[in-house]
Amino acid sequence: MTTHPDTVLIIDFGSQVTQLIARRVREAGVYCQIVPFQSADEAFRRIGPKAVILSGSPHSTVEIGSPRAPEAVFSAGIPVLGICYGEQTMCAQLGGKVEAGHHREFGRAFLEVQEDCALFEGVWAKGTRHQVWMSHGDRVTALPPGFQVVGTSTGAPFAAIADERRKFYAVQFHPEVAHTPDGAKLLQNFVHRIAGLEAKWTMAAYRGQAVEAIRQQVGTGKVICALSGGVDSSVAALLIHEAVGDQLTCILVDHGLMRKNEAADVVAMFHQHYNLPLILVDASDRFISALEGLTDPEAKRKTIGRLFIEVFEEEAKKLGGADFLAQGTLYPDVIESVSFTGATSSTIKSHHNVGGLPERMNMKLVEPLRELFKDEVRALGKELGLPESFIGRHPFPGPGLAIRCPGGVTREKLEILREADAIYLDEIRKAGLYDAIWQAFAVLLPVQTVGVMGDGRTYDSVLALRAVTSVDGMTADFYHFDMEFLGRAATRIINEVKGINRVVYDVTSKPPGTIEWE
Repeated sequence: MTTHPDTVLIIDFGSQVTQLIARRVREAGVYCQIVPFQSADEAFRRIGPKAVILSGSPHSTVEIGSPRAPEAVFSAGIPVLGICYGEQTMCAQLGGKVEAGHHREFGRAFLEVQEDCALFEGVWAKGTRHQVWMSHGDRVTALPPGFQVVGTSTGAPFAAIADERRKFYAVQFHPEVAHTPDGAKLLQNFVHRIAGLEAKWTMAAYRGQAVEAIRQQVGTGKVICALSGGVDSSVAALLIHEAVGDQLTCILVDHGLMRKNEAADVVAMFHQHYNLPLILVDASDRFISALEGLTDPEAKRKTIGRLFIEVFEEEAKKLGGADFLAQGTLYPDVIESVSFTGATSSTIKSHHNVGGLPERMNMKLVEPLRELFKDEVRALGKELGLPESFIGRHPFPGPGLAIRCPGGVTREKLEILREADAIYLDEIRKAGLYDAIWQAFAVLLPVQTVGVMGDGRTYDSVLALRAVTSVDGMTADFYHFDMEFLGRAATRIINEVKGINRVVYDVTSKPPGTIEWE
């Protein structure tokens, strides 16, 4: 990743909501990076951050071998904010005491502000009471030298502490989550008032930095871009084209797993509106044949990823060779494609080549969006002149309909799903709901049920509908359709798509992590 002069480093100890800390910091106009605690020492020395935030964790500081922050963080003379576990490890490392077995707090709690401090300035005053969100079993029982209590709660007598001289602050609650209503303001205070960082993280600034970084990386080399037609790869293509012009060739691989008319629509849009060299490769038979018989979702993802690489490799040879392969990889892809904390997290998006390409490919990756969240990519797309109708398109993952068909993939199942999915999206658009929903899709379940249609019995498949709201793709909540809409959509699908006799709606919410079905 690019090194920015004013960076806040977030050390991740395995919390499910670490990514929300990054979102709040970037919303304040300040650039930040998340690093796993295992590599935090190297990252700290390499990046030279202006401030550090220590995340929460499922670990306990009283356990032998539990994660710790690099000692260099506390001796560098920069502001440090500890959150939940971050407070506990800060205290444990600086001479305080943490104990297990005390009163636990999970969920909504109320903070009593005991003293004014820079973290609370303009937000909370001494003597006031405010809602916060707690999630802890251990708690601090003795403060390190130099600290004072600035806030308490029923279960945490050291719910907020401060060493104003060293600009060290820590809270037992989670300011990054929505259930702490003023939490974002506290994080703004930390980066602006305490760390003294200005709100310079804008897409206009990023655009200029990214273009220059691409030029330095690519030089006079040739680039092929894996264009899917989605917002991410399209923004990446436009950004790279701005940087290196005709050194870029875009390749759209139709793997037979796209939505109805998707490939034709993408080609038409780019040929009509953008002067980008674009090659359409029909590899549908190749992909579907390789997927038939595979039921394990991880095997499907890896097969798709492998075939993509093979196709790009072949097309590069036809073009006389290429030096770089460009992808629309986003920051959530990077986070979710590696295990940050060993046993406490797992690989989610294995179809992304975030770790590099196979050695046999004499190409390097260009990933100009690797530092951005989804909403930031959309802002960059707007900066680059993409129309609102395109920027607002629902995201569609690289493996496409393959992960919307749990179990085995066949051509027949894909066609059934493609038609049902098209009807579902059509109904969403007709109802004027498309822009209110972050992502909607249909899933053909590996389940068949008995139904009655007309005067006969059927034994056909069950279709699940999913629609979620989200901002950055890291968390998602289901969209609250009314029953009239669901009834109308389900009736159309059953009447118009042969092979489906039952439709259900998925109301699962997702914590930070993938919102894909498999």
